Amino acid sequence: MAAPKTIGFVGLGQMGAPMATNITAKSGIEVIVYDKAGTAERAPEGAKLANSLDDVLSSADTVFLSVPDGPVSIALAGEIAAYDGRKANVVIDLSTIGPEAAREAAAILTGAGVTYIDAPVSGGQAGAAAGTITIMCGGPKAVLDDHMGVFESFTGNVVHCGETAGQGQAVKILNNYLSAVAFAASSEAITYGMSQGVEMKTILDAVNVSTGRNTATMDKFPKRILTGTYDCGFATKLQSKDMNLFVKEAKAAGTPLTVASVVASVWNGCDALKPGSDISRIYDYIREKC
Repeated sequence: MAAPKTIGFVGLGQMGAPMATNITAKSGIEVIVYDKAGTAERAPEGAKLANSLDDVLSSADTVFLSVPDGPVSIALAGEIAAYDGRKANVVIDLSTIGPEAAREAAAILTGAGVTYIDAPVSGGQAGAAAGTITIMCGGPKAVLDDHMGVFESFTGNVVHCGETAGQGQAVKILNNYLSAVAFAASSEAITYGMSQGVEMKTILDAVNVSTGRNTATMDKFPKRILTGTYDCGFATKLQSKDMNLFVKEAKAAGTPLTVASVVASVWNGCDALKPGSDISRIYDYIREKC
């Protein structure tokens, strides 16, 4: 299998649009894009606009997907597998859908002679725009290597997690889980510290040169909360979805959920009380419980 000459990109949402923009601008490869919600207003400059999914499948060697959840990925896998005019023989799914959905999509596509790689991303909208996101891949490394030129145009790190579809998803959802735990726990800890008359900045200064430092204390609190911007660029609805996905997959695997069950309930409560909010509002949610 050779490096692709034409890339298809399906799904131009908050994450998909900046990723497609970087591929179009930096890869040197022709890119054809499609979004069922409206392609023209979301398409990056320089990309070819498709009128339908079939247009993408008949034009591209490799198709990237960036969609909201597992059911959408699985439905697209079915459409791709069923299309007789398909040129594409590789699908790289950038969505966070969990191992179970990735394996189901892979089974559908493999049966039609299409290679599937699950490749969820981490780094948020800012990382997608800057081209610094991390991608965690599950699937044949040889196929991944053929696409490194494309990956380098829109990522900062590519981690091959294993040869089997779903392994990239497993690492992604455990990473999301750790991030969610850190943010919730840091919010609770900082709320306690401030109740003792210590300023937030002082708490962060101490923690960030000590063993308690984490992504929340090093980035989210100093840059998004202390500044009053509350703009992590990720919704509580999606964080709640990711936590529930981890709980579901860990239950299926039979691994412990002592901490995860509690933290999932915290994020679900935050989203219920502050629907549509930025995840930085977890701090307000926890503080308001005082």
